[in-house]
Amino acid sequence: MNVQKRKERVALLSVISNSALVSMKLIVGLIIGSVSIISEAIHSGVDLLASIIALFSVKTSSKPADKKHSFGHGKIENISGTIEALLIFVAAGWIIYEAFQKMGKTEPLDNLGWGIGVMLISTVVNIAVSQRLFKVGRETDSIALQADAWHLRTDVYTSAGVMVGLGLMWTGQWFFPHVNFYWLDSVAAIAVALLIIKAAYDLTIQSAGDLLDANLPAEEEEWIHGEILKYGNIFHGYHRLRTRKAGHFRFVDFHIKVEPQMSVVNSHLITEEIAKDIENKYPNTSVTIHVEPCDGDCDEDCLGGCLLSEKERCEIQNHIKTIPSAK
Repeated sequence: MNVQKRKERVALLSVISNSALVSMKLIVGLIIGSVSIISEAIHSGVDLLASIIALFSVKTSSKPADKKHSFGHGKIENISGTIEALLIFVAAGWIIYEAFQKMGKTEPLDNLGWGIGVMLISTVVNIAVSQRLFKVGRETDSIALQADAWHLRTDVYTSAGVMVGLGLMWTGQWFFPHVNFYWLDSVAAIAVALLIIKAAYDLTIQSAGDLLDANLPAEEEEWIHGEILKYGNIFHGYHRLRTRKAGHFRFVDFHIKVEPQMSVVNSHLITEEIAKDIENKYPNTSVTIHVEPCDGDCDEDCLGGCLLSEKERCEIQNHIKTIPSAK
């Protein structure tokens, strides 16, 4: 199965599982009157919307570049992740409002076993689906699938928290029938909302960063620096390294300084070799390398990546003066 098919199938799996969980939670929550279960149904509803957006984005982001989108469609995944995060913030606010509205009420909840059961099913299903999403998302470098996985992983924790709250209420009904434990339902709902807000914040930072053309992660840039330096015996230095990411596509560009008399053919072969190494390490990377003749007269940017000693720079400067002007 090719990469695109894997992405689409796991995204579709998330849509199907979330659809089933929304229905189950909503039905049980309305039957027993639990605000925490209903809030979980809303949470899963947001997850469902997020998984639909993720499915759309993975289908669209892999389209090849065209005349109107010469850099491809990769940022669709970042846009989808940002929208998902905003949806989570809205859902969390609604949950907190409903929980506080019900905080002072003391209506007993019946059939708590049904609520505990549906939360257990939700926890198990979301563990399995989120692990699959994380695996495929990381292997294919899909921000949309990883964002969807974080949605479901948050749902795992919140479902488990609601299950514990319902379990405590169920236990209290048996051993302390005259004590009001039903406030735990609202507390569990608020805890759900706070966890959702934390996940939304992290997702916003991750998705929006690439929309603003943030650099690649430090460890990736460090590897690229090291790979360029492997060819340091062929050219004199490099500078102006710039990196960015759009969905699962990376963009890297920098300048290299070569011997002034080096042929166009040889300088092109150098850039091809460096670009090939970077693309082998990070597939779907576009590498642009600008070749410049080294005249030994380095500005501040150039000095940062210069591989020559001061003596060698002076020798090059003196040699350049002896070369007849092209004019």
